[in-house]
Amino acid sequence: MDSSSSPPDPAKLCFESVRTRRLIIASYWAVVLLAIPLWWKTTSIERLSLPTSRVYAQRSRELSFPVSVNVELPGESKAQSLERGLQDALQLSKDAVAASAVDVRLRVGDVKDAAYNVVFDNTNSKSAVEGRELHLSVPPVPETSAQKLADILTKLLAPYSTYSASQLQTQRVMKYSPRYRLAFTLLNEDATSGHAAFAWDVQGAIQGHLGPLLEKLSDLHNFTIESQVQYHAPLAFQPRPVDNDGHQVHGLTQEDLTVFINSAEWTLSSSVSNDPVIHFVLFIPSAKNSPLHILDQQGSIHPSNAFLLPQWGGIVLLNPSSSTQTPIPRLNASDLSPAFATFAHQLLTLLGVPGLPPDVRAARRTGEPFTDWELDALLRRRALENVQGSTETLEAIVRLVDQIENMPVGQDVVGDVQDALNALNEAHESARKSPVETLKHSARALTLASRAFFNPGMLALLYFPAEHTYAVYAPLFASVSAPLIGAVVRELMAWKRARKEAQAKAQRERETEAAGRVGGAKAE
Repeated sequence: MDSSSSPPDPAKLCFESVRTRRLIIASYWAVVLLAIPLWWKTTSIERLSLPTSRVYAQRSRELSFPVSVNVELPGESKAQSLERGLQDALQLSKDAVAASAVDVRLRVGDVKDAAYNVVFDNTNSKSAVEGRELHLSVPPVPETSAQKLADILTKLLAPYSTYSASQLQTQRVMKYSPRYRLAFTLLNEDATSGHAAFAWDVQGAIQGHLGPLLEKLSDLHNFTIESQVQYHAPLAFQPRPVDNDGHQVHGLTQEDLTVFINSAEWTLSSSVSNDPVIHFVLFIPSAKNSPLHILDQQGSIHPSNAFLLPQWGGIVLLNPSSSTQTPIPRLNASDLSPAFATFAHQLLTLLGVPGLPPDVRAARRTGEPFTDWELDALLRRRALENVQGSTETLEAIVRLVDQIENMPVGQDVVGDVQDALNALNEAHESARKSPVETLKHSARALTLASRAFFNPGMLALLYFPAEHTYAVYAPLFASVSAPLIGAVVRELMAWKRARKEAQAKAQRERETEAAGRVGGAKAE
């Protein structure tokens, strides 16, 4: 057979040579090693440093509103004695006053630049406030008036920390927002039953009962008002029949009030907005459930037909009288007056207006919904809540970033945190001058801190732990690296084997050469 037709030796092929094979393997590894910096750059996260020291320094800062109170006395002989007694009495209430961030500075006979003025007035049987002036109905005897004046001032300046029901009131109050939407809804349970109202003069009722109130609250909130009428709003339960003086009525138990709002079938908000909504519902029951009343704990009919849902809104039940034409074509402003007077009171409760102490009445001017004392206390309270909320949110951001090592922190987050800290500094500085400015700065700080906390870039990794990263990259890198590592191991083993064979061959050649030299020497 001709030797030229025999197949070639694979080991002698150029692309099967050891050198070529090793160059190919080295080129794969070169590509992988050169791609690692690019992969690291494209998959790395931006993690800027936060001003942690400034954030934790806010914890030691306390917001304080200096409040100067002037006390006017008919004679100067009792001034020093009353001042000492009043200072001692206020010292006993120091904790309650400090909890409301109020620093009371008492003056006697110095009305200049005083925020509040106290006048002893024996013409009234009960203490009264008018504007920022308190008319005290006790004689200016230091021993008897100092303690009473201190108690009243504490309740007026720090109402949220002195009322026994303050905790319950706090649970009812809406969370602060610069903007609110007030949604007024006329709900007919079943208009086809005949007990229904087809229209209402809601604009006139709002202007008459809520206009002055909203105007006075304009320093705290901006309000957007909307209204609607619904003709079919069925209850999700059946009211309980109750006998009332021989007449059958229907009652709502305390448990029924908690599930009164049928969110599945009622559409109470007609617009799309991120602003918190405060609902006010005027509910007209159907013929089969009319009249509808609220029952107390003993099962008796409660005198009020209105109730409040904490941090949601208020509901008023309207039972058309037997003499009223049904269905009602239109509810005019006089028909709506009792309901909207109740809505106004519910709105004050939901927004946290504290109210006056029981032993103090309001000598209100015409059209004044609440006193300036209450407004100032609400301003200070909301500003304090915003400052505390901003500080807690900023601390939560720092703790979250420290706990999750691969959480991205971009320039937008750092900028919001720094701006929030600057706004907090401005709030502390303006507290000495204006509670309104303090509230604005604190509201801005809370908005910026919340925006930083809920930044989309940070939220993406809240639910993506390191185990998920391993699960994503392990199948990719394992399938690529296994053949490359195996090829390197085989080449190392082949290289070691070839090296040993070469050493053994060289040893044999040296031995053969040495033996030849020895044999030649013997022959000679």
